Amino acid sequence: MNFAHVHGLTSGAIRLFAAPALMCVLSLFPTMVRAQATTEAGQTPAAMKDKDKHVAASPISLRELVQEVQQNNPEVAASRHAWKAAANVPKQASALPETQITVQQFSVGSPRPFAGFSNSDFAYVGIGASQDLPYPGKRRLRSEVAEHEADAVREQSDGIRRQTIETVKLLYFQLAYLQQTLPVLERNDQLLDQIQQAAESRYRVGQGNQQDVLKAQLQHTKILREIAMHHQDEGQFQAQLKQVLNRPQSSPDIVTEPLSPTALKYSDADLMNRVRDQNPDVRSRAEMVHRQETQVELSRKEFRPDFNVGYMYEHTADQFRDYYMASFGIRLPNRGRQSAALAEAIENQDRAKKDLQAETQRVLSEVEQQYVVVRRSEDQLKIYTEGLIPQSEATFQAGLAAYQSNRQDFETLLSSFQDLLYSNLEYQRELVENLSALARLEGLTGVSLP
Repeated sequence: MNFAHVHGLTSGAIRLFAAPALMCVLSLFPTMVRAQATTEAGQTPAAMKDKDKHVAASPISLRELVQEVQQNNPEVAASRHAWKAAANVPKQASALPETQITVQQFSVGSPRPFAGFSNSDFAYVGIGASQDLPYPGKRRLRSEVAEHEADAVREQSDGIRRQTIETVKLLYFQLAYLQQTLPVLERNDQLLDQIQQAAESRYRVGQGNQQDVLKAQLQHTKILREIAMHHQDEGQFQAQLKQVLNRPQSSPDIVTEPLSPTALKYSDADLMNRVRDQNPDVRSRAEMVHRQETQVELSRKEFRPDFNVGYMYEHTADQFRDYYMASFGIRLPNRGRQSAALAEAIENQDRAKKDLQAETQRVLSEVEQQYVVVRRSEDQLKIYTEGLIPQSEATFQAGLAAYQSNRQDFETLLSSFQDLLYSNLEYQRELVENLSALARLEGLTGVSLP
């Protein structure tokens, strides 16, 4: 027996005995990978079991969370109190200045109070009142300035409320994405098990190779990594959503309802026309413009003098008649100071107008951007549902059957599996982008969408 023949028998024996050992190791590999993925995610079996205790039994709708955040969010409540406080300022601004009560005691010949009645006939005790009277029209203008400022605070409060609702929706959509794609990953992991079994079967009969099995295991590990990252991201979004809702962090986790596409029935022109009337930031800037216009008018009115009226009753000794005194005063304004105040008001008016113009342009640009995102995502969703996903599914199933019958290589089969997996994940991601853009349009324009 020559050396080549001995070498051939030895190599065959090694392959004969190595194959069962390799298949044994590969059969244990998924368990090892799952344990490793669990460790990397920081989730022990006990921790996962404890996490399951905090999961709510039934899904909660987005409408319920929107109602809850409007009632319980502390920032929304604080802004509402700020508006109610500002609403009380106009009444203060339009009120008359405080009335002044005066008590007088006039002595002659003695510093002691009330000692002058016995020393002089000119001693008296008097009581009176005086009232400042602003020039006609000033109180009304001051009230209007305060009213416009209160309206601006009201719009700011509405802006905070809308922003909070938008935050809840965006977090809800992200959480729903994670909760909806987790079954997709698990389902594709099961499909990968079929691929792995087919690769192992072909390897056993000598038609496949070890590299195909290892590639299937590698793809399996990647899916397990994605599942672990999903659990981590979900925990972060749960914490953020509970914070916005003002819920305890130890409260049960939120389970979302399945997301579905929502059609936008408004054109971009319709949305643009709603900005000036419905956007709280634009309306707040508009109220500030009105406030500054009224402030300019008030500053001009401040050049007019204010008045003071008073009345005094004076009592002398009983043998003398009492005195009665009325007074009328004029407070002349400092024209230099008022000129500077008027110049300041005019500059603030111009600044307010530019702020309104800038804010309007910003909001219009944001509306157009989100509108483009919505329309693009609608087209993408249609492509996924009517083309990519069913085509990827059909390609994978045909490729799996061809691979099992030794009519297709493993690389092509693995590529079709990845196309199927990514098509489903990208569809869910595109759906979240679509709904998030709609939520932003709601906040920007005030339209109501399902």
